[in-house]
Amino acid sequence: MTLRFIARRALWTIPVLILIAVVTFVLMHLAPGGPWDKDPGKRNVDAITLKNLERLYGLDKPAWRQFTAYMIGDFDHEGEWKFGAIGGNLGPSYRQRGMTVQDILFKAPAGKPFTESRFGYSVRLGVLALFLAMIVGIPSGVIAALKQNTWIDYLVTLITNIGVSVPNFVMGIFLVILFAVQLKLVPVAPRTWTDPRVWVIPSFVLAFGTMAYTARLMRSSMLEVMRQDYVRTARAKGLSETRVVTIHMLKNALIPVVTILGPALAGLLVGSFVIESMFAFPGIGREFVQSISNRDYSMIMGTTLIYAVLIVAANLSVDVVYGLLDPRIKIK
Repeated sequence: MTLRFIARRALWTIPVLILIAVVTFVLMHLAPGGPWDKDPGKRNVDAITLKNLERLYGLDKPAWRQFTAYMIGDFDHEGEWKFGAIGGNLGPSYRQRGMTVQDILFKAPAGKPFTESRFGYSVRLGVLALFLAMIVGIPSGVIAALKQNTWIDYLVTLITNIGVSVPNFVMGIFLVILFAVQLKLVPVAPRTWTDPRVWVIPSFVLAFGTMAYTARLMRSSMLEVMRQDYVRTARAKGLSETRVVTIHMLKNALIPVVTILGPALAGLLVGSFVIESMFAFPGIGREFVQSISNRDYSMIMGTTLIYAVLIVAANLSVDVVYGLLDPRIKIK
């Protein structure tokens, strides 16, 4: 593993991010409507005001100028150069006047820590969901493989099939009805998220699909490793079953699981758009859904780029870790 390999892979992420930005920008502007279209009781803007707003935010310029201004930068009305997304400036929000995308996503309320920001909420939810997915999914897959063709294996297989088949919002509705409405163990519509109980259902629903996929992958990986010659050799030497499983089987069986950690971590950190909207969770996913309804172009571009950066960074990390775990991988 060399720094040259890491640098080369990092450079390849640049055209990927540019392509994602271009596709997002094109789809965003092809969608009907705009940030200040008439909406009864919400955004009634006359023609003159509309032109002034478009001039203020640069929407009166050609599409290619709008894209380069957002990504690279442009001169403001006072003739001063302002960097775009490459300089960390994700632009102003059209929905919340006087606020930038960075303020909305990364700035916590006055007197609150960073974890109380929208990004902080999504990070906490994502980390908790990933933790649940791993501590349940990996042991479940291992146990199912060791107990192959028993009722334990069949039960784990049934649950994983449900997890990868049932949409997470359906699972969310079921759990809300069961634990919030019927059993009244958690609040139905929490006003604040300081109570740890209100995190249980959203984090579990978000983790359930990844949990099921991890368990299924871990089971198949363990079954493949169990048939290898070095496992039979270890048992023939008289090693205990616990040592055979933990030392000789588990390490090699975990290698395929590592490959899904990158995309899973990125997706869970940003948070599920459906889950955050469903539970009125104050994270990035909910803000993204609202920005689509409001045609808040800067917010749409900003959240998409954040998600893309997290994904490519996570995949790069997975490549590095994969090379360290598997001695058969040689970086040239």
